[in-house]
Amino acid sequence: METIKVSGEIRETLGKKSSKELRREGLVPAVVYGIGGPKHFTVKALDLRELIYTPNFKLAEVSVGGDTYRSIVKDYQFHPVTDELRHIDFLALEDGRTIKVEVPVTFSGTSPGVRGGGKLQVTVRRIKIKTTPEHLVDNLTLDISKLELGQSIRVRDIAPIEGVEIMNPGGQPVATVEVPRALRSAATAEKKATEKEAKKAGKAPAAGAAAPADEKK
Repeated sequence: METIKVSGEIRETLGKKSSKELRREGLVPAVVYGIGGPKHFTVKALDLRELIYTPNFKLAEVSVGGDTYRSIVKDYQFHPVTDELRHIDFLALEDGRTIKVEVPVTFSGTSPGVRGGGKLQVTVRRIKIKTTPEHLVDNLTLDISKLELGQSIRVRDIAPIEGVEIMNPGGQPVATVEVPRALRSAATAEKKATEKEAKKAGKAPAAGAAAPADEKK
């Protein structure tokens, strides 16, 4: 699992005014919770890019005040207008202590439905799990090698992992192989043509059928 190193400086003063001044300097107010209680510090915004602006799940090695914490990102807030990162919370990991996190879903294999012209439409990109640090995983994998056109693969299809409990409902669809409009139109046209031929065949006299009585005279 990839780990990003984050170095911070202990905050001497707290409060809104102090936070505002720190942000002007390109710093982000931060807190690490867990071992030893909350510790307030600041970190450079640029040092958080690989943790925040990524679809991948990563750990953070937070070094502050002479201590280092193996952590996960617990929460963060952006400015509603500028999208500037305003605050970030970390949770220090403790062996044996249960945590809940969201990890990305990845897919293995090649779907026959996709090979046949369908499109894999992903509806759930992250799954919530409950686990302990020693069993923590950075993704969950779904095998789509048997997924046909129009079929869906669901949360319950994820292979069990020791020490990991999946929190999402088992019946929740994760991805579906959608049938393209062109294929649907072709299938509809073929069905209509088949029905038309069947109607014509039904109206034709059966082979060997007796001629009408007036034709025998």
